[in-house]
Amino acid sequence: MSEKEKVESSFSELRTTKYLVERIRELQSEIESLKFELERSKRIPSEKVGVTLTTSGITVLVLSVLSESQILAFIGLSLTFWGFLFFFIKPIRYVKGSLLDLAATSTYITVDRIVNDLKFKGRSYYIPPYPKDVYLPEYLRGLKEMVVFISADTRPEMPSIEEIAKSKFLLKNPNGICISPPGLGLLNQIERELREDVTKVDLETLLERLPQIITESLELAKEVEMKRDKKKIYVRIDDSIYKNLYKREQNLKSVHFLGCPLASAIACAIAKASGKIVTIEKDNVSTDFQTVEFWYSFVED
Repeated sequence: MSEKEKVESSFSELRTTKYLVERIRELQSEIESLKFELERSKRIPSEKVGVTLTTSGITVLVLSVLSESQILAFIGLSLTFWGFLFFFIKPIRYVKGSLLDLAATSTYITVDRIVNDLKFKGRSYYIPPYPKDVYLPEYLRGLKEMVVFISADTRPEMPSIEEIAKSKFLLKNPNGICISPPGLGLLNQIERELREDVTKVDLETLLERLPQIITESLELAKEVEMKRDKKKIYVRIDDSIYKNLYKREQNLKSVHFLGCPLASAIACAIAKASGKIVTIEKDNVSTDFQTVEFWYSFVED
């Protein structure tokens, strides 16, 4: 290769890197906007509104009796009625089903473009982080971040500890990229429901508690089933709020090897609890898109 060709190749690689970094920044901006919307919706939950209206209504009713005022009585009854009504309103479900789905779509479109540009043919590997309370020197702080490695080859070696600690995006040896898992936000919420770091929960306990957290606490799916054998974990999710990501009109490729945000969060949780690298070996989507099955496997050392 001539000197001119080497220079042109270097400039081409630099432009590609800048493009990828810019796309990741845009993606992170969308995620932060989503977090803001979720937090804002949670600041005034329907239960608090219900308590406020009910308390005000009862207070006005008492005043109406003391002052013998029919107008105050009607106002008090109205406030009390609306207060009880708000106890049965759950706006958070709407936020999850609309904003999360839209934000997730843009995430996978971005990953699809990156993988297509780099001509990757591999799969994703969820690499567990070190526990939060373990001390690490500054140059190894990157090891406390949950990452997913997308390989260029179908049977790659895993990145070394040194590579992961540098928090690099593009890796040369092995060839691939490291990104934040699309289910990282959900993993954080799962840990809040568990009230402890997943690294401190054994895998069997995690698989027992996850279905209830997903279906009842977070209301992300109608039903979740999990089974484990020695080397694989089978997960079936019914009526997930992310089911539209698997529809053919979306034509998203990365959702199959990364998993939807819920499947990704499960992969993160399994990796953290087991301390092993986890990959989504395959998935299966029903014809009506109501049910998605996943087979997770461990990468042996």
